[in-house]
Amino acid sequence: SAPGESMRMRLQRRYLEKAKATEAEPEECRAPSMASDASLRDMLRQVDESFAQMLIRKIDEKHMSDAQCYKRANVDRRLFNKIKNIPDYRPSKQTALAFAIALDETKDMLMKAGFALSHSSKADIVVEYCIMTGNYDIMEINQILFKLDLQLLGY
Repeated sequence: SAPGESMRMRLQRRYLEKAKATEAEPEECRAPSMASDASLRDMLRQVDESFAQMLIRKIDEKHMSDAQCYKRANVDRRLFNKIKNIPDYRPSKQTALAFAIALDETKDMLMKAGFALSHSSKADIVVEYCIMTGNYDIMEINQILFKLDLQLLGY
C-alpha cells in the first residue's frame, strides 16, 4: 500500500482488483435470454392480490365494518388506514397475525404478508395452539402471550 493511503482507499482498491479478476462470468450468471425475459414479464403481470387487498376483500366477505375488524384485531385505526391506503405497505408479523385471527384466515393472510407460523418461535406455537383449539379472541391470546413474556399481537 502507498504511504498516506487511507483504510477506505485501500478497501476500494482491493474491491476494484477483485471485480476485475472476476469479470469473466460463468455461462449461468450471464443475463437471461430474450425468451426467459419474456416469460418473466408474463409472470410479473400475474402478481397475486396484496395483503391489504385480501384484508379489504375478507372484511367485505364477512360483512364487517373496517372498525369492527381493526378493533377485533386490536390494531390502531391509523395503522389500519396505513395498510389500507399504502399499496406496498408490509405489516409486521404480529399485525398480520392479528388481522388473520380476527378474520379467521390465518394461513392465507400470513402468506400474503410474507410470513408463516414457525415451531422455532414460542409465540407462534401459542398462536397455533389457540387456533387449533378454536380460540380466535385476540385479548385471550394476548393474555397467554403476556403471561409467557412473549410479544403481543396487534397494535
